[in-house]
Amino acid sequence: MPPGGVCCCTVGVETATREAWGDVALKYALLQKRGAMFLNSLIGRLVILSFLLFLIAIGSVSIFHIRREHTYITNASQRTADLLMSVIERSLKSSMSSGNTREVQTILEMVGSDPGLVGVRIFHPDGRVLKSSEPHEIGRNVDPRSFATFLQGEQHNIYRTAMGEEILGVVKPIYTEQSCTPCHGAGRRVVGVLNLDLSLVDMETQLLESSQLFGFTMLAIVLLLTGGVSLIFLRFVRQPLQTISNRMAQVEEGDLSVRLEPQSRDEVSRLMISFNSMVDRLRMTNDELQQCHYQQMERVDRLASVGEMSAGIAHEIKNPLAAISGAVTVLSDDFAKDDPRRDVVDKILEQISRLDKAATDLLFFGRPGKPSFDYVDTNDLLNKTMFFVSQHPEAKNVNQNKEYTRNLPAVWVDAKQLQQVFFNIIINAIQAMKDGGTLLLQTELVENQATEMVRVLIGDSGPGIAPEALEKIFTPFFTTKTQGTGLGLAICRQLMEQQGGSIEINSRIGEGTRVLIYLPVSKSEPDTNEAQSA
Repeated sequence: MPPGGVCCCTVGVETATREAWGDVALKYALLQKRGAMFLNSLIGRLVILSFLLFLIAIGSVSIFHIRREHTYITNASQRTADLLMSVIERSLKSSMSSGNTREVQTILEMVGSDPGLVGVRIFHPDGRVLKSSEPHEIGRNVDPRSFATFLQGEQHNIYRTAMGEEILGVVKPIYTEQSCTPCHGAGRRVVGVLNLDLSLVDMETQLLESSQLFGFTMLAIVLLLTGGVSLIFLRFVRQPLQTISNRMAQVEEGDLSVRLEPQSRDEVSRLMISFNSMVDRLRMTNDELQQCHYQQMERVDRLASVGEMSAGIAHEIKNPLAAISGAVTVLSDDFAKDDPRRDVVDKILEQISRLDKAATDLLFFGRPGKPSFDYVDTNDLLNKTMFFVSQHPEAKNVNQNKEYTRNLPAVWVDAKQLQQVFFNIIINAIQAMKDGGTLLLQTELVENQATEMVRVLIGDSGPGIAPEALEKIFTPFFTTKTQGTGLGLAICRQLMEQQGGSIEINSRIGEGTRVLIYLPVSKSEPDTNEAQSA
C-alpha cells in the first residue's frame, strides 16, 4: 500500500457495510409503513381491540381464580399447622406431666426434623426460648414477629425471612393445669408458648405452577378468540366491504352496469341490495338526464336558429317599415284634422309602430348590444324613466308611490340598458293595472350573498300572476298578453346579467306583483369581456 493511501479491501468493506445498513434501514421503513397501514385499517383496529378486551376479561377471571386458590392453599396450610400443633401439644403435655423435660426436647427435635417445618420451639412469655428443635436457639430471644403475634393475642402470622422464604408462624400459649400444680404452682397462667414455623415454599411452588398454567391457558384462549374473530370479520365483513368498494370505484368511473350478489341475509347483504338499488336509480337518472340534455341541446339549437333567423328578418323588416311609416306620415299631412281618413292613417301608423317594436325586440334578443359601463345614480335614473312613462296613455289612472333611500352609492352599469329594463318593467306594471292602481317604486342598500348591492323594487296592485305562468315568466316568446312578443322580460334578464346584477319576480293572485332588481355597487370597473360573455 502506498504511503498515505487507503487499502482497496478497506474501501470495499466500508462500501458493503453502508449498503448493508441501507438495506436494513429500507426494510425497517417498510415494516414501519406496513405497521402503520395495519393500525389504520379496520381489521387492525378490530384485532387489537378484540385482543385487549379478551385479555382484560379472561385476565380478570384468571386473577380472581389465582387469588382464590392462594386463599384456599393458605387456609389449608393453616389447618395443617393447627392440627400439627394439637398433636405436638398433646405429646408435650404427656411428657411435661411426668416431669420428663428431656423427652420434651426430644419430641421437638424429632418433629422439627420434618423438611416442611422450619422450627418448633417453646418460649417463655417474656420471649426467651426454653426448648427448641434447634438447640442453638435455647436461651435466645424468639423471633420478634412470633413474639409480636403472641402479644397481640393472635395465632397465625405469615412473613418472609431474609432469604425470601415465606413462613407460616403459629403460636399457642400453654396454660397450667391441675397436674402442673406441683411444678408451677396453683392458678391458671401461661407457663410457656408453643411456636411452630411452617415453610410455605411448596405452596408457593404450587401456586406459581397454577399461575403459569392459568397464564398460558389465558393467552392461548385470547389468541384463539382473537384469531377466530379476525377470520370471521375477514370472511363476512372485510371481503364483502372490499368488493363493495371496488364496485363503487367502477360506478365512480361511469360503469353503471355493475351489480353485487348477496350471499346471505345479514346487514352486509342488505347493504349490497341497497347498493344495487342505488346503481339502478343512478342509471335511470343518468338516462333521464341524457335524454333531457339531448332535448335541451335540440331546443338550444332551434332557439339559436330562430334567433339568427329572427334577427335577420327583423333587420329586413325594419327598413321597409321605416319607409312605409314615412310615406304614410306624408299622406296624413294631406288630410285635414277632421277628415275621417286621418283616423285610418293614424291606426296604420300605430300598427306600424307596434311592428317596429316587435322587430326591434327580435333584433336585440338575437344580437344584444355591448354594455358601456359608467357610475349611475339609481334614484335619478328612475326619475328620468318615470318622465317618459308619464307620457304613456295608460299611466294616467295610476298613482305613483316613491320610497327612495337617500345618499345611495352609485352603481356601475350601462345607463341606457338599465333604463330600458326599468321602462319595460314599469310599463308591464302599468298595463297590469287596467282599471287604475298604485305603482310602488322603492330603492335601498342591501347585502345579497355577502355583496353590497342597491335593490330596486317595482310593484303594482294588479291581479297578480298565476304560479304556473310565474315559472315561465322569463322564457323567450312566452306571454300572457294578447299583444306582445314575449321577449320583454327575457331581454331584461339578459341585460341584468350583462350588468352583473339579477332580477326576481314575486307575485300572488289578487296581491299584485313585486319585481326586485339587484344592482352591483363597485368602486372599480368590472371586466368588460366577462360582462359581454355573460
